[in-house]
Amino acid sequence: MPINVTMPALSPTMEEGNLAKWLVKEGDKVSSGDIIAEIETDKATMEVEAVDEGTVAKILVPAGTEGVKVNAVIAVLAGEGEDLSAAASGGSEPSQPKVDDAAAAGKAPGKPESRAPETAAKAEGGGGKAEAGESAKGERVFASPLARRIAKDQGVDLSAVKGSGPNGRIVKADVEAAAKGGAVQKPDAAPAPKADAPAPAVAPAKGPSDDQIRKLFPEGSYEEILHDGMRKTIAKRLVESKQTVPHFYLSLDCELDALLALRKQLNDAAPTVKVEAGEKPAYKLSVNDLVIKAMAMALKAVPDANASWTETAILRHKHADVGVAVSIEGGLITPIVRRADEKTLSTISNEMKDLARRARARKLKPEEYQGGTTAVSNLGMFGIKNFAAVINPPHATILAVGAGEQRAVVKGGEVKVATVMSVTLSTDHRAVDGALGAELLSAFKQLIENPMGMLV
Repeated sequence: MPINVTMPALSPTMEEGNLAKWLVKEGDKVSSGDIIAEIETDKATMEVEAVDEGTVAKILVPAGTEGVKVNAVIAVLAGEGEDLSAAASGGSEPSQPKVDDAAAAGKAPGKPESRAPETAAKAEGGGGKAEAGESAKGERVFASPLARRIAKDQGVDLSAVKGSGPNGRIVKADVEAAAKGGAVQKPDAAPAPKADAPAPAVAPAKGPSDDQIRKLFPEGSYEEILHDGMRKTIAKRLVESKQTVPHFYLSLDCELDALLALRKQLNDAAPTVKVEAGEKPAYKLSVNDLVIKAMAMALKAVPDANASWTETAILRHKHADVGVAVSIEGGLITPIVRRADEKTLSTISNEMKDLARRARARKLKPEEYQGGTTAVSNLGMFGIKNFAAVINPPHATILAVGAGEQRAVVKGGEVKVATVMSVTLSTDHRAVDGALGAELLSAFKQLIENPMGMLV
């Protein structure tokens, strides 16, 4: 039977992507795990692995195609001994209909689930291989991790569900269809709670149309640069953030002289390592590296601020994962230093350099720039004194960092010169209110002005 290869969901929020390159051609044999294509998202270029074995019977979406919807069929594989022409003509139908559509028609989905590459399975369920377990009757049941979790949540007995995946594997669509059809539930399963009605979407404010804007300028006085996927995504998320997140801002000044002195001391003491060109220091700390560490430790000191807002609960995070805004061609990306509070300054520095390098090459994996518990945006290298950054949900905070500059300060009744850096904390007022944000910013200032605390 022909096996459909579909456009994978490389992240939970991905709706479409660009099929940048095919690494196989029609007639090629592929095995599970082979790299078959490169997909461009708004942030990165990802390699896609094959899940099934077979021969490429037909490529339906040519390389270079933009805006390919997730789950759209992009190629067809022929199984062992199957005629390629027959597979090409028989496997080009659209992938399995949505469960809601099938249920509305009173039919259970009957077609085999079109197989997405391994990366899609990981994005949706955490793993591409089926898990085996025993049903209530003691029989072995094969189901994907996501299908098993949904069945548990909704009280569906997997032994009563017919799998539509390869080799009879039970997939997400099968469980959802069974739940809608009133499948047999396990005796000890509690009824699935009714889902709350989704909150109404916030309608974007409507400004002047494209044509109205163009008419404001003489024809030929401008050049049109079409939006790419990254710019569209950045615009969409910034609008959503400003429309849905009640921003609250807190600012203060931090003296940097002690931090700069410690940074120089640590860099001067860095051991050397051998490289192709000779030797180089094992690390070279930047001010931003110390800012990342200080922000992470401040979140651990004020755990109530290390949070994300949802409509049903505040998620209080156990680790401080700090996203760092990196400017790349055409936009911005925020790679994440995971558990930054637990890492040494040298580890943070080297990891951040690697993340920034791969971010500019658009080679980051989705898990390297999605999630996180806070973010840091530093424009000090451009001489910016202070600014307020826009929160990137699901974060509840983001720290905007200005340039360190010499200013006159009063100490003990005398005017002295000190290196001062202004910072502004943007908070999601639903999760981090004013007093809590002030406590977090005070903890950050304490670490910046007494940086030895970051070494113990």
